[in-house]
Amino acid sequence: MTITESGKKFGTVAVIGGAGYVGAVLVPRLLEEGYRVRVFDLFIYGEEALAAVRDNPHLEIQHGDVRDPAAVKEAVRGADAVIHLACISNDPSVELDPDLSKSVNLDSFGPTVKAAKEAGVRRFIFASSGSVYGVSDSPQVTEEHPLVPVSLYNKYKAACEPLLFAEQSPTFTTVAVRPATICGYSPRQRLDLTVNILTNHAVNNGKITVFGGVQMRPNLHMHDMVNLYCLLLEVPDEKIAGQIFNAGYQNYSVAETAEVVRKVVCEELPEKGEIEIITTPSDDIRSYRINSDKIQRVLGFVPTHTIEDGARDLIKAFKAGKLPDSMTDTRYSNIKTMKAVHLT
Repeated sequence: MTITESGKKFGTVAVIGGAGYVGAVLVPRLLEEGYRVRVFDLFIYGEEALAAVRDNPHLEIQHGDVRDPAAVKEAVRGADAVIHLACISNDPSVELDPDLSKSVNLDSFGPTVKAAKEAGVRRFIFASSGSVYGVSDSPQVTEEHPLVPVSLYNKYKAACEPLLFAEQSPTFTTVAVRPATICGYSPRQRLDLTVNILTNHAVNNGKITVFGGVQMRPNLHMHDMVNLYCLLLEVPDEKIAGQIFNAGYQNYSVAETAEVVRKVVCEELPEKGEIEIITTPSDDIRSYRINSDKIQRVLGFVPTHTIEDGARDLIKAFKAGKLPDSMTDTRYSNIKTMKAVHLT
């Protein structure tokens, strides 16, 4: 195994979909850690997400579509490791145009993995999703739990995993992560995720509307997600080769999460007064909790950031004016942006 001048196992990391919600936090962190980073992205959410590191000499930016084989081949050329984040993300955005979503989220994936392997990439890290479990009332949803995807987004994520592991070899280490719902601040902010939605409404609308409320959701703070990707670049091949890891922390119902967010907002912004929680019916049946014992046992990964931390991060960003027009701007919502850009 070659060790780079920075002491890392891998010199160049290609982050496919590196300008999204997670990528906008991950890429600067990888640069800080001493990696050379190549971002491959369509940038449908704009380039401001990476503005803070745009002039970093160790950052290379490639505009491209994962459905373009030639562009993907160029994106992985010379890379030592790949972190694959690219997808049309969340259920409503996928349902907006199922054929488009299938072409991006599923059809392009196998060829991308093969291209990376052929290019000599030695490690491929895939961002699957904890939502592949669909609806489950089991208190212990481990990696062996049956996959019962209830949406096309879940279905495509689940279908990608065997395509990845089919390419596993002694010289090409593959690993899939099934993350919980991410929360917290990012330069490419999403306000269409549970904790983020609730915090935005509590701060800027003075009330929280909970749809349903009994649905269980696993949560993971952005910083823990980024810490995990960095760890997956460091651990020995034999610990992760061909493996799937759940990555979650707090399993809360939506109603419980709303109570946590209300408490934090009242503490941080007492001038807001009482924050009302309104509960209405919902046809969103997704409900699951994930057990993350395996990743702690095998990799020693233990999250250290909470839902409360995620809400406080967002409140700090609101105070600093980093999230203007948060109740109306389409850029904070994946489905609204998808409708606006008319991706084909």
